[in-house]
Amino acid sequence: MLFNSLSFFIFLPTVFMLYWFVFKGKLKAQNGLILIASYVFYAWWDWRFLSLIIFSTLLDYTLGLALGKSTSKQRSKTLLWTSLIVNLGFLGVFKYYNFFVDSWVEAFAGLGINMEVSTLSIILPVGISFYTFQTLSYTIDVYREQLKPTQSLLNFAAYVAFFPQLVAGPIERATRLLPQFSKQRVFNYKVATSGVYLIIWGLFKKVVIADNCAFFVNQIFDQTQAYSSLELALGAVLFAFQIYGDFSGYSDIAIGTARLFGFQLMTNFAFPYFSRDIAEFWRRWHISLSTWFRDYVYIPLGGSRVRKTLQVRNVMIIFLVSGFWHGANWTFLVWGALHGLFFLPLLLFNLNRKYLSEDALRIRHLLKIGLTFGIVCLAWVFFRADTITEAIQFIVQVFEFNSTSLNFFINSSKYILFSAIIGFSVLLMLYFEFRAFRKHRVEVHLQPYSAAFIIACIVVMGAFKNQADFIYFQF
Repeated sequence: MLFNSLSFFIFLPTVFMLYWFVFKGKLKAQNGLILIASYVFYAWWDWRFLSLIIFSTLLDYTLGLALGKSTSKQRSKTLLWTSLIVNLGFLGVFKYYNFFVDSWVEAFAGLGINMEVSTLSIILPVGISFYTFQTLSYTIDVYREQLKPTQSLLNFAAYVAFFPQLVAGPIERATRLLPQFSKQRVFNYKVATSGVYLIIWGLFKKVVIADNCAFFVNQIFDQTQAYSSLELALGAVLFAFQIYGDFSGYSDIAIGTARLFGFQLMTNFAFPYFSRDIAEFWRRWHISLSTWFRDYVYIPLGGSRVRKTLQVRNVMIIFLVSGFWHGANWTFLVWGALHGLFFLPLLLFNLNRKYLSEDALRIRHLLKIGLTFGIVCLAWVFFRADTITEAIQFIVQVFEFNSTSLNFFINSSKYILFSAIIGFSVLLMLYFEFRAFRKHRVEVHLQPYSAAFIIACIVVMGAFKNQADFIYFQF
């Protein structure tokens, strides 16, 4: 079920009414409703993959109880490794098996050896990368004794399948979200209102920004040779706004929806395109994933407590793993590697925490923001392209400066209007986000009049696009 679909706008009010009016004050009934609603929400896409979520839930719930009772360090390690192997094994089979097989065959073919290896005719379950990491955070934190195992299977199942953030995050930690299922929740009008405004803002970024940018982006990346250097450069910029509007829009809707039911989810984006260097970008982009890798991979590797050479190793491992997490394609590994290379100079000269504090934005920062945005867009080309060859060809054509033609964007009055709508929408988004950024907020705060205007934009400008899946559903 898509957040930007009619079915969701029937589903959400129905669950909301049952939750607060029929089951008000009944904690177990409310959690049960959330669990059922979450399974319905996920099954709307493909009911067969519910078995994976249920299996993962039962596995880690059982392992958590066993870890809580374990008095042997060796037994605890065995239980943890069971969770890691089984969960990552499922993820590996569904997401990476065919990639490794195809890469193996291609590698031997390059040596003149033809191999016949069968691949699997399977589709990637929506959200598997997200809920796998969420269940793993539970067993790891229980193993580390940072969290006591829950005795309630209902609460744990609702935590794993919580529908607002089930398929595309934020990736919540068990230490933060799971305890919220054990506490009585009271309806708070102010919190619920902020949730509604956040949903509206997320829909604006998805429906108006992302889906309309996709119209030009898809054609430009599919037919690179047909466009000028300037058109390709604009295509890369539009993809930057497309993926940001798409993914951060989903996160906003998820966080806002959770607030309607009395839950607080972590901030996943904090205006990353206003970052002044790549380190700050990664403190503002997909925060739930970057902090997950920091706490469960980077720090166990030694983090920044080791000598410089090992810090470089740790950073590159994190960025490569982050790239590979996004998809089974060499382009994602290159995307991750590029970000690692962009990060290394800051690490080597101890500048990676320069913009950690909330210092005031200065005029001199505008150039740094522009440069950071430029290298992020460069890396996005690899993220969007189907192959490394296509990405390199795209970038080479951009820097050939062969033409400044904008024929694609202005070849008809309809395209001129469409281009103007996209340009206005992006500037409107940047205006609202820049105001929030200057005030050191982590989200846009709409007022009733601005919310009404944004809704009008969604209705009017949304008419120019077709309903599309969220990009991160494929991860």
